[in-house]
Amino acid sequence: MGFFGLLKTQFLCHLVICYVFLVSGLIINVLQLCMLPLWWINKQLARRVNCRLAYCVSSQMVALLEWWSGTECTLYTDPESYPFYGKENAIVILNHNFEIDFLCGWTFCERFGVLGSSKVLAKKELAYMPVIGWMWYFLEIVFCKRKWEEDRKTVVESLQRIQDYPENFWFLLYCEGTRFTEKKHKISMEVAEKKGLPKLKHHLLPRTKGFCVTAQNLRGTVTAVYDSTLNFRNNQTPTLLGVLNGKKYHADLYVRRIPLDTVPENEPECAAWLHQLYQEKDVFQEQYSQTGRFPGPIVTPPRRAWPLLNWLFWICLLLCPLCLLLLQLFHSGSAVTVVTTAVLCVAGNGGWGVKWGGGE
Repeated sequence: MGFFGLLKTQFLCHLVICYVFLVSGLIINVLQLCMLPLWWINKQLARRVNCRLAYCVSSQMVALLEWWSGTECTLYTDPESYPFYGKENAIVILNHNFEIDFLCGWTFCERFGVLGSSKVLAKKELAYMPVIGWMWYFLEIVFCKRKWEEDRKTVVESLQRIQDYPENFWFLLYCEGTRFTEKKHKISMEVAEKKGLPKLKHHLLPRTKGFCVTAQNLRGTVTAVYDSTLNFRNNQTPTLLGVLNGKKYHADLYVRRIPLDTVPENEPECAAWLHQLYQEKDVFQEQYSQTGRFPGPIVTPPRRAWPLLNWLFWICLLLCPLCLLLLQLFHSGSAVTVVTTAVLCVAGNGGWGVKWGGGE
C-alpha cells in the first residue's frame, strides 16, 4: 500500500469527506428552499435549477466511487441502444444485491448526463432525512409507505406531476424492494412456490405493483425500460466502507433497452412480463457467475470530470474556514486544549481502525 492508499484509510480523511458532504448538502438544501418563490413564478425554471443543485450533492458520491476509490464501471449493451442513453426518459430496473449498487446506478446516470434529474421510488421516512432526503423532496421524488392500499393514490399523483418534467430523467426502480440476502431469498422462494411462480437463484421475487403503476402513468413521457443487471468481478462484495477506504472495485453492468410500448398495459399481463424479465435477469447472472462476463459487446462511456471538479470546489470552499479555525485554536488555545485535541484525533483514528480493520 502506497502513501495515498494509506492516507485514504485514515479516520481524519473520512471525517473531512463526511464534513464536506454534510455541510455542502445542508447549504444546497437551504438554496433549494430559497427556490420556492421561483416555483410559483416559473415552475420549469425552478425544476431546472433544482436539478443542478441536486447534482452538487449526488455527484460527490459518484466522485467518491470513481475518483477516490478508483472503481471502474464497465457497460455491456447493444451498440444500437447506446445512442438513446441520456437522450430519452426511461425506467431503469436494477437488481439489489450489493451495498453500493445505488452508487453504480448513479454513476450510470452521471455518465449520460441525467444524474441531477434522476428519480427513485423511496420510503416516505427518507423525505425527513437532511441532505439526501430533503434534496429528493425538492426533486419531486416519489415517496411511499410500502402499504400499497395507502400508497397507490399518492404514487399515481406523484408520477403524473412529473409527466411535464423539463429535463430528461431516469426513474430508478428496485423491483425486489429490498437487498438480496440468503434469508430473504429463502422466504421469497417459498412465496414463489405458493403462487406457482418460477423460482429465481440470484434475485428475490419482484414486487410488480410499483412497476406496473409506474409504467402505466409514465406512458407518453417515458419511451423505454432499461433492464440493468449489476455484478462485480472476482466475486467481490463491495461496501461503502471499502469505497471510503479507497478500495478499488470493478463493476460490470449489463443494460438492455426495451421500448415501453412493448410492455403490456394491462396490470396482470404487465406483472407476468416483469416476472419473465426477472427470469431472464437470473439467466444473465448465472452466465456471469460461470464465465465472468455478461452477453454482448462492451460499450463503456468515459467518466466525466464534473463530479471531481464539483467535489474539489466544495472541499476548497469548506476546508479553508475550518483550517483557519483550527489554526486559531492552536494559536490562542492553552497547552491542555492543544494536547487534548491532538489526543482525540489520534484516538479517533486508532479506534476507527480497530473497529473497521477486519470489516472488509
